[in-house]
Amino acid sequence: MSDTRKLHLGAFMRPVSLHTGAWRYPGAYPDANFNFAHLKSFAQKLEAAKFDAFFMADHLAVLNMPIEALRRSHTVTSFEPFTLLSALASVTDRIGLVATASTTFDQPYHIARRFASLDHISGGRAGWNIVTTANPDAALNFGLDDMVEHDERYSRAREFFDVVTGLWDSFADDAFIRDVESGIFFDPARMHVLDHNGPGLKVRGPLNIARPPQGWPVIVQAGQSEAGRQLAAETAEVVFCSPRDLAAGKALYADIKGRLEAQGRTRDSLKILPAAFVVVGDTVEEARQKRLKLDSLVHYDSAIASLSIALGHDAAGFDPDGPLPPIPETNASKTGRAQVLKLAEEEGLTVRQLAQRYGGYAGLAFVGTVGTIADEMETWLGQEGSDGFNIVFPYLPDGLDDVTGKLAPELQRRGLFRSDYEGGTLREHLGLARPANAFFS
Repeated sequence: MSDTRKLHLGAFMRPVSLHTGAWRYPGAYPDANFNFAHLKSFAQKLEAAKFDAFFMADHLAVLNMPIEALRRSHTVTSFEPFTLLSALASVTDRIGLVATASTTFDQPYHIARRFASLDHISGGRAGWNIVTTANPDAALNFGLDDMVEHDERYSRAREFFDVVTGLWDSFADDAFIRDVESGIFFDPARMHVLDHNGPGLKVRGPLNIARPPQGWPVIVQAGQSEAGRQLAAETAEVVFCSPRDLAAGKALYADIKGRLEAQGRTRDSLKILPAAFVVVGDTVEEARQKRLKLDSLVHYDSAIASLSIALGHDAAGFDPDGPLPPIPETNASKTGRAQVLKLAEEEGLTVRQLAQRYGGYAGLAFVGTVGTIADEMETWLGQEGSDGFNIVFPYLPDGLDDVTGKLAPELQRRGLFRSDYEGGTLREHLGLARPANAFFS
């Protein structure tokens, strides 16, 4: 493998596992998702393994599934991302810290302040995962009776990005003189008042925080719809996505990288990192048995709720042993719904079988030995299916320890992954340039 092309690895850590049965697995920490001591340990292990980033998704609703399923969920209680990542910044030194923040239910001034603060506190390790929020239950927590329409959410997100990045550029890097003798703290000529007055947002500025160490925190975007792909091409530096297999990964990779060029951007200015569920065993059969054991811990109540979320439609009344009936369009994630329908059709799954898959983990999975998994990852990298992966752990701590203590060293031995950090910021880990200030040279 060439020294110039290596995997980038993030760790998907909120929830600590996307698998519904993770907290019940033998030896797992049942409270791993809401125990700071555990999360601190996980972050430090990931940093020791030289991971690019600790990636926190977020959700803004609890009552997003039936109570019978909700009572079995380990995600009912989770830390607020900025609070947790600020705490983790003080107990780590190099690993990136990526938080999700919604453009649908927040204001750009808040988002700009929070991420600028996190970037300063962490010494340049912050990343913003831009989401538009598709969950209709979240709308009810923000004074809305219905979810904002899909296209409207993305239109707001695009303008929101312009405002936030403009606020990050409020001050030139050299604006803060702090001249004790003259008593001049900063140079007003090196401050820019944004005065944004657009179709959906009105923000004067400037931001009351110095420009972030990275210029801008790294911009991450999650979403594979047509609008999501275009938003990524225009704004993102990392894409978090969920192709089901290598063919789908290559198609998505080619599409988004092609859109970059149409925007006048280089292909290397954006990294595509699919979610990858990783189960490691001493043999392939042992790894498969681990996954079967894990899947067996998912109750049907949870499984059918997970399927309903993926569909954006309540599936509780469907015949469990019949085929999936026609599903109407909704305002929920179009990509997620399309993937469910495709899987059901391709494999001829009953509702029960489909729910069991989604109740566990239905996305891309590498299940095998460190050797077979490294082979698969190398294939994805070499065939331009991805630039790396956001690892989804099956259970913790053992599933994480298998990756950091066994798989990562194998990837390093093959020259597929760094053996040490070469810089201190998340941008440096990812090979991304520091953006120029839009208002000052």
